[in-house]
Amino acid sequence: MGVTRVAPITTGDVVLQSARSVAVGVMLGIDPAQNDPLTPYLVNVKQSDLQAGKYNVILGEQLAGQLGVNRGDKIRVMVPSASQFTPMGRVPSQRLFTVIGTFAANSEVDGYQMLTNIDDASRLMRYPLGNITGWRLWLDQPLQVDTLSQQTLPPGTQWQDWRERKGELFQAVRMEKNMMGLLLSLIVAVAAFNIITSLGMMVMEKQGEVAILQTQGLTPRQIMAVFMVQGASAGIVGRAAGSGAWRPVGQPAE
Repeated sequence: MGVTRVAPITTGDVVLQSARSVAVGVMLGIDPAQNDPLTPYLVNVKQSDLQAGKYNVILGEQLAGQLGVNRGDKIRVMVPSASQFTPMGRVPSQRLFTVIGTFAANSEVDGYQMLTNIDDASRLMRYPLGNITGWRLWLDQPLQVDTLSQQTLPPGTQWQDWRERKGELFQAVRMEKNMMGLLLSLIVAVAAFNIITSLGMMVMEKQGEVAILQTQGLTPRQIMAVFMVQGASAGIVGRAAGSGAWRPVGQPAE
């Protein structure tokens, strides 16, 4: 497994304020010269428009709707983690940004992500010139990220991958799979119990017939074979009926 691409980023949790509303989001400072995963989803805007010193921002479509802003509007971006103490109290780092467009990835990032120039983001975070939050790595085999995460990192750095950032989503998917397996197991168990109960009741009801068969010379094993054939026949007929009926039932009604 290898790293196919490396890109610097500056990221942090922010509070966004417009003339109509307030929202929380995640600021992602990127290099406009390098394609971002959200680049294909930009709406009427180019990534190169995020020029350093212009303090432009591209918002997720849902986030822009929540703030009630359009292209050309101003929003105030505040970073609580980059606060400084003044005689008036603790004041977060803040700056006015211009909304130059939106992106629509049709995912959860539309509701909290904002893109800006990496230099503007670093200034807002009060980082020294040239400092960044970290690097993003693109892997040729993302599902084998565990092997790369076990490597020793330089002092002061830490590893964070998609398993941590999207951990709740994957835990929910795993829980759903486990619950579906448990549900199917219970359905099979109930069906098996019903079959056993039905066969037991049938044997109890046919004690007279069993006595007649015994008087005619049938051994207990032969009588048991008769009931086994009858039970298997019922199972085969039920399976055939279910296999033929699942398709019409599964189709949505018009």
